[in-house]
Amino acid sequence: MPHEPNSMTGKGVTAPHKPAAQEPQPQDSQTQDPQPQGPTTPGPGRKWAAASGVAAVGTGVVLGELLAGLVSPSLSPMTAVGGAVIDAVPPGVKDAAIALFGTADKAALLTGMVLVIAALAALAGMLEQARRFAGVAVIAVFGLVGVAAVLTRPQMTPNAVAVPVVAAVLGGILLRQLIRRLAEWQAQAAESGGNAARRTFLQLLLGGAVVTALGGVLAAAWRGAAAGINEARQRLQLPAAGSPAPTIPAGAEVRLDGMEPLVTPNRDFYRIDTALSVPAINPDTWKLRVTGMVDHEVELGFAELLAKPLVERHVTIACVSNEVGGDLIGNARWLGWPVRELLSMAGPKTGADMVLSRSSDGWTAGTPLEVLMDNRDAILAVGMNGEPLPLEHGFPVRMIVPGLYGYVSATKWLTELKVTRFADDVGYWTPRGWSDRGPIKTSSRIDVPRSGRQVAAGKVMFGGVAWAQHTGIGKVELRVNRGPWQTAGLAPGISLDTWYQWTLGIDLTPGQYEVQVRATNLNGEPQAEERRPVAPDGATGFHTIRVDVRP
Repeated sequence: MPHEPNSMTGKGVTAPHKPAAQEPQPQDSQTQDPQPQGPTTPGPGRKWAAASGVAAVGTGVVLGELLAGLVSPSLSPMTAVGGAVIDAVPPGVKDAAIALFGTADKAALLTGMVLVIAALAALAGMLEQARRFAGVAVIAVFGLVGVAAVLTRPQMTPNAVAVPVVAAVLGGILLRQLIRRLAEWQAQAAESGGNAARRTFLQLLLGGAVVTALGGVLAAAWRGAAAGINEARQRLQLPAAGSPAPTIPAGAEVRLDGMEPLVTPNRDFYRIDTALSVPAINPDTWKLRVTGMVDHEVELGFAELLAKPLVERHVTIACVSNEVGGDLIGNARWLGWPVRELLSMAGPKTGADMVLSRSSDGWTAGTPLEVLMDNRDAILAVGMNGEPLPLEHGFPVRMIVPGLYGYVSATKWLTELKVTRFADDVGYWTPRGWSDRGPIKTSSRIDVPRSGRQVAAGKVMFGGVAWAQHTGIGKVELRVNRGPWQTAGLAPGISLDTWYQWTLGIDLTPGQYEVQVRATNLNGEPQAEERRPVAPDGATGFHTIRVDVRP
């Protein structure tokens, strides 16, 4: 209300008129927060508001991840958003990420997500300082994005939908408290230095930062061991194979410094998939269903699968994103049950030509039916190099199909085989610009010496691998500076479904050399020389290195 001028009514005399001093209006501390007075006011600046936003959002995110570990072990807000991002980005971006980061693509995506979240959280803090509830609105958008992402995932449950909502509410409450304490500190700074308010704010901010850091560690550990899956895997005793893997022939592994081992250790095996977080599947409750164009549907449990007559085979598998000379390829000893046996139980109907395999995270692959029904060792794998499948390689069950790139065959965390037709269904990658069939191309690689390395003049030993899965390698050759081809010594292969190692010694004088390798399969077909990218069905071209020979 306007304030009236003073009057001396008791004496009947009116004092000379003066402009009245405006009294400050009382503030309701319950409904109105003190706000900063402008850039000239002593005290904290926008950086503390930004830090408040990061602490509030970080706390909400990690508490959401912890809550998801309790009520939604297979899906959290972060994994849902990450999965949605992976699905949404153009194929070219995915290819670039794999080429740039290789098997570290998941870590790169998570790092990028954290940086984007931190930047938006800082903005939320500054907006909240400038205008009440503006930053809270940004956090509310975070929550809505989390809900939308969860709704797109196959693992979606009501509990999973609720988690990002709870996380957003917690983050918003903490942001309001931090900005309120920050405003009190700024308001008091001009009068008394605001030490008490400053201390209260910093204690709350530090508490949020500690919760974010510790909660992040706990959430990662929790989700990595969700539902005791690691413990269940470690306790699992695989049965002996009814058909053991053939003995590795003498001389199959070349003993040359720098060569990759003939059988790739599990810890070194490449991993390329769309799962931002490794699915945690309890083998006791796992089921595999055969559906679609079949005489009758079949459902198989893990114990039933282990009781089948299992086969063990060495098989080399490769990612279609493997560049010429790349390392997205590996050779392992797999244990499993032939896929054709399971499909035969269901009875594929006439006209079916494809099997759409589905992962627990919704990823799919379309595999030609005839490939799964012929005599090759296409298996439902439960073991890898003598132990149960590692979690990141598909535990409890994945598919292994010799001769096909993984994007059309090597489904991890397998839950369904749908017998269908290519005309009716597509796998995950086909509508994203990749071919619907992916036979692995004959190829070869130089492992020793590495490109750009210096070597001593004289006999220089070259070595590497060549592969033509389900066909076999008949010959490997090298040429120097585009000269005549020289035949390398080819080690015996384990089988037609694995890579072969090779070596060749070449006398070289000091200078710089270009060295190329090519392989020819057992059908007499040489690998393609034309350089082509990985899309749409695998890279081609001769692997070429440059060697600097010193005196």
